[in-house]
Amino acid sequence: MNAITKVTGIIITSLVVLASSLSAQNTYMTESGTSIASDSKDAKPCKKPRDGFYDRYLHTEKMPLPYDYVHEKDVFWEKRIWREIDTREKMNHTFISPHGPLITTILNAAQEGDITLYSTWDDQFTQALTQNEIRDMLSSSDTIRIYDPITFKDTIIVVQNEMNWEDIQKYRIKEVWYFDEETSSLGVRILGIAPIVNRYDDQGEVLNSGAMFWAYYPELRKTFAKTETFNPMNDGARLSWDDIFEARLFSSYVVKESNIHDRRIKDYTNNGVNALLESERIQSEVFNFEHDLWSY
Repeated sequence: MNAITKVTGIIITSLVVLASSLSAQNTYMTESGTSIASDSKDAKPCKKPRDGFYDRYLHTEKMPLPYDYVHEKDVFWEKRIWREIDTREKMNHTFISPHGPLITTILNAAQEGDITLYSTWDDQFTQALTQNEIRDMLSSSDTIRIYDPITFKDTIIVVQNEMNWEDIQKYRIKEVWYFDEETSSLGVRILGIAPIVNRYDDQGEVLNSGAMFWAYYPELRKTFAKTETFNPMNDGARLSWDDIFEARLFSSYVVKESNIHDRRIKDYTNNGVNALLESERIQSEVFNFEHDLWSY
């Protein structure tokens, strides 16, 4: 009886060792200590390691601060201004940061159907773009002829070129400055944002530059409020795109004001210096309007 019990114990021990060996071959340990089955069909994907020591989710619940209601009778004065943001300036590097450039935020929202993009036929948001038009705008095709020295034949290849976000170096903003009699204050409301793209000829020379599309800013605010941007001063308190635009945390210059001839500044100035001086004059005129209403 003792011999049978001893043999049974040896068999059980051998089976346990064999099962442990097979289990070790079918599993491996990740760097975070999570065991994952390699050959099992029921294996579940490993959860992505957290890049930090706490969960960041508050920005996904953030909502834009609603504007105060303004009645038409309270608007004593208003002026429409078009300005451009040059992302090559140091203060505007956030717009082209690899952590999340502005153009990708706008395009992702448009492709998911959260916002509508509008044609540049005018800047009054009259012609909405379809998803097919957006896709065609973001990619282009080139025909390349390749010569084969063995067969002495030419082969034509069509190459698809995807848009590079680094090519967007400027943004155009349409906004309205107004004086509210109800609160006796000067305010501003952004109406639209348009990325500026350079157009090239077949030799790679710059032909001109122009807006790709117009995005309606009030519609963008919900997306902007939930999208974090890089804050060079504090990684723990990220800014949102809504914070940047509402707090005017960018550098820009005026390219047009509302006028009877609908002219841009460069249409009636001789050079860049005069255009810059005219831009400063328009900006000072807007800011001084509120000051000139009061007497001391």
